[in-house]
Amino acid sequence: MTKVLRDVRVVEHGTFITGPAASMLLADLGADVVKVELPGTGDPFRAFKGGLYSPHFQTYNRNKRSVTLNTKQAEDLARFDALIKEADVYIQNFRPGFAEQIGAGEERLRALNPRLIYCAISGFGPTGPAAHRPSYDTVAQAASGYLRLLVNPANPRVVGPAIADSVTGYYAAYGILGALHERHSTGVGRKVEVSMFEAMTHFNLDAFTHLFSVDEVMGPFSRPSVSQSYVLQCSDGKWLALHMSSPEKFWQGLATAMERTDIFEDERFASRPARIAHQEDLMQVLGAIFCLRERADWCQRLEANDVPYSPMYTTAEVPEDPQAQHLQLFVETQHPVIGRFRTVRSPISFDGERALDVTAPPLLGEHNAELGGGWAPRAATTTPPQETTS
Repeated sequence: MTKVLRDVRVVEHGTFITGPAASMLLADLGADVVKVELPGTGDPFRAFKGGLYSPHFQTYNRNKRSVTLNTKQAEDLARFDALIKEADVYIQNFRPGFAEQIGAGEERLRALNPRLIYCAISGFGPTGPAAHRPSYDTVAQAASGYLRLLVNPANPRVVGPAIADSVTGYYAAYGILGALHERHSTGVGRKVEVSMFEAMTHFNLDAFTHLFSVDEVMGPFSRPSVSQSYVLQCSDGKWLALHMSSPEKFWQGLATAMERTDIFEDERFASRPARIAHQEDLMQVLGAIFCLRERADWCQRLEANDVPYSPMYTTAEVPEDPQAQHLQLFVETQHPVIGRFRTVRSPISFDGERALDVTAPPLLGEHNAELGGGWAPRAATTTPPQETTS
């Protein structure tokens, strides 16, 4: 892929997800990312499945190099400073005040490099009554009101992946890119700050817009009701999803696929407002129809009638999807020690060129030798097909 950030150097002092996710997004665009980790243990995410190369760690640390430095020691701090002096971006996701304790506060680093973009990711922001609190994914989802939109009141439990962690990493990368663009004209770096609380609250913008504009407090079924979204089980036990939205043609197509054009004779289902008001009843009707055929049969029928649908895949099924294969969505490489590494490529293409090159997440301190005295060019490898907030 065209490496649009090939001239950008990033030092990441991150653990768990938010900081590593932000730097990975930059690395996917070609930035040279050096991950600074503590000797012996490294990023705590490394050991989540035992060892120092867990799938949790692998998720957010591809396309990077790793060095081990304890910046509380003078010799390691000098090596860290050598990296900072040549860096364009520094990323940390420590609790407010901790970076200063390890010699990585903004004021000190900016004295070393006035062009540095300094990105600080926190749980609740740098100041305020909640600034001292530890924050992880579920905490940020709950504080922003987003978790209430995911939890089924009939079976209240946390579900799904680490949305807040990942989203915060995306916002941090977004802010960094803006600061890099501005620096072309000013020559001076910025401090980029984002908290998980702020990021998730902004991500939850639709709910707040409804609150402020029409005084509606959205719940877990508010959007699926308006968008007319459904999940339905087929006769073979497999599931599929429908998103019927507002165009009437989609419902006409669905009725044809089901061989049930009479469905609109029922006043509960005769119009979009009626279907929204009676979605529970409609779920029962659709469920009784879809359980009569296998998923593959339904997919053919729905596609033939231009109905917005998808099989509700398990993760294991997605790599076998013909469209995923056509898009070369999954890529792999070989690490000399770990072996095969397979991942989802960056979804961004430039001028039709996909991101098919990837390097496996680094072993702890894998690049100590080449980076021991400061920055060194990253070797070209291409193989196509502590205290923290979180």
